[in-house]
Amino acid sequence: MMRWHEEIRKNVSLALAEDIGAGDLTASLVPADKILLASVISREQAVICGTAWFEECFRQLAPGIEISWLIQEGETVKADQKLCEIKGNARALLTAERTALNFLQLLSAVATHTRRYVDAISGTAAVIVDTRKTLPGLRFAQKYAVKCGGGNNHRFGLYDGMLIKENHIIAAGGIESALRAAKEIAPAGVFIQIEVETLAELQQALTAGASMILLDNFDLKSLQAAVTLKRQLSSQQAILEASGNITLANVRTVAETGVDRISIGSLTKDVKALDLSMRFLPPA
Repeated sequence: MMRWHEEIRKNVSLALAEDIGAGDLTASLVPADKILLASVISREQAVICGTAWFEECFRQLAPGIEISWLIQEGETVKADQKLCEIKGNARALLTAERTALNFLQLLSAVATHTRRYVDAISGTAAVIVDTRKTLPGLRFAQKYAVKCGGGNNHRFGLYDGMLIKENHIIAAGGIESALRAAKEIAPAGVFIQIEVETLAELQQALTAGASMILLDNFDLKSLQAAVTLKRQLSSQQAILEASGNITLANVRTVAETGVDRISIGSLTKDVKALDLSMRFLPPA
C-alpha cells in the first residue's frame, strides 16, 4: 500500500508541475477566498477507475477540499451519471481540474476497455493479462486500472519476471540453453516465460521443462494444436499464453482453444479517454 500511495503522489506531483509551471494565470481572475461547489459527470457508460489520483490532485493544492463520491471505484456508470461533488477553494478547483480529469478519464478508459475483454471471454478458463506497453511513467496506474477492470497483471517490469524472447534465445544458443541459464540466475519467486513462434519451438520448450510459454502470433488452428501438444506431452502444469493480433472480435474464439492466458497490449497502449465533464454549481 505504501508503494501505491507513493506512486500516486509522484504521478500527481509531476503532472501538476507540468501544467501549472510558475502559476495558474487564469485562475487569478477568481477571488482568492472564494468557495464553490462543482460536480463531475461521465458523458458515456464506463467503468470508473482512478479516484485516488483524482483526489490527490486537489489535496496537493488545497488539503481542505471536500470530495463526495456518488459511485464506487470499479463501478459501471451510465452516460450523464454524476460521479462526485467537490467543494472548496475555487482557484484550487480550477487549477487541479484538468489534471484530475486527465487521470480519471485515462484510467477509467483502461478499466472499461479491459472489462470488455473480460466479459467477452466469460465462461471460459482463460484470463486476460496486460503487457509492458504502457504510457511512460504511468505503468503502476495503468496496471492498477487493468485490475480494476477485471484483468490480470503480467510482470510490472524487467525486474520481477523473465520473458525470454527470440533475440534472447538466439544470443543464448537455443531454447534449451536459454531456459537452463534462466533457471540458474532467476531470483526466488520470479517466473520464467519463454516465447515461441512455431509448434516445433513449443515442443522444444515443453521438453526442456518450460512452465510458462508465450505463443506469439499463433493462428487459431496452431493455438488448438499447441493445447493438444501440451496435453500429449503430459505438461499439464505448463501455462500457455496467446499473444498478438487479439481483438474483441476474436478474443472469445482464442479463449475457446484452451489457452490459459491471453495478453493484450491495447489494454494500455491504444486508449481512448473517457469523456468527463466538471461544472461549477450555482450557489445555494
